[in-house]
Amino acid sequence: MTTTLRPTGPERRDRDGARARGYEVCVNSRPVGTVGLTADARSGPAVGRIEGLRIAVPDRRRGRGTVAVLAAEEVLRGWGCARAEIAVPEASGAALRMAEALGYTEFARNLRKRVPGDPPPLPAGSESRPMNATEFTAWRRQAEESYARFWTGRGIPAEQARAKARADHARLLPDGVRTSGTRLRILAHEGADTGVLWLGLGERAPEGVDAHVYEVEVAEEFRGRGHGRSLMLVAEHECRAAGAETVGLRVFTDNTPAVRLYASLGYETALRLLAKPLL
Repeated sequence: MTTTLRPTGPERRDRDGARARGYEVCVNSRPVGTVGLTADARSGPAVGRIEGLRIAVPDRRRGRGTVAVLAAEEVLRGWGCARAEIAVPEASGAALRMAEALGYTEFARNLRKRVPGDPPPLPAGSESRPMNATEFTAWRRQAEESYARFWTGRGIPAEQARAKARADHARLLPDGVRTSGTRLRILAHEGADTGVLWLGLGERAPEGVDAHVYEVEVAEEFRGRGHGRSLMLVAEHECRAAGAETVGLRVFTDNTPAVRLYASLGYETALRLLAKPLL
């Protein structure tokens, strides 16, 4: 039997280099599932995503999903992608085993937590305040530089990484500190500014959660003193004040201190993100 991908419609493309197309997974021309492919400007056109792979129940456990992923990789190679990414729900053990068997390795996790009804208070001597416009200008410049360095460290060319950093911050913070559904807070401890929290609420949060922590950054000279935990408590208080019941974030698995911090705060893995080089 032959497993192939059959387009369900025309390819969608835009001026930023993004492209997407949906496919039926077919066995001898018989549809047995669906999958979507995207390559977008957020991570650069060299990164392709395999999304929403579904195989009909009667056709599972027959290798259909494995062959569909391999076929999807060939399509992404044809698009010029050098890396494929796939997201696997935490509850889908079979999908995770399949991805790992195909050479995918985990690079990040989406975490989720129900906001407590009465979050713990901040430690003595710590308090938070809204970021003002002057502070925002300095913070955004540093945040974009840090974000661009992160992506260059993962193989994206420097110019493309800088463009991505500018575009992502412009998209998520179009009105600066006045962006609706956004909380930008500075943590101070005993009079010294120690870190920054960037929280998105409602429409600024991804699907599936009421709020999303985009950034928790502790100044280098204050790290290792519990201020990251304090910033996460600030996030919980902001969520509770806004009526948000759930909060999420993304953590990269090579950031061991952050992984341990979020686990200690009760965050649970909702989604695992895996990647594979397309040689």
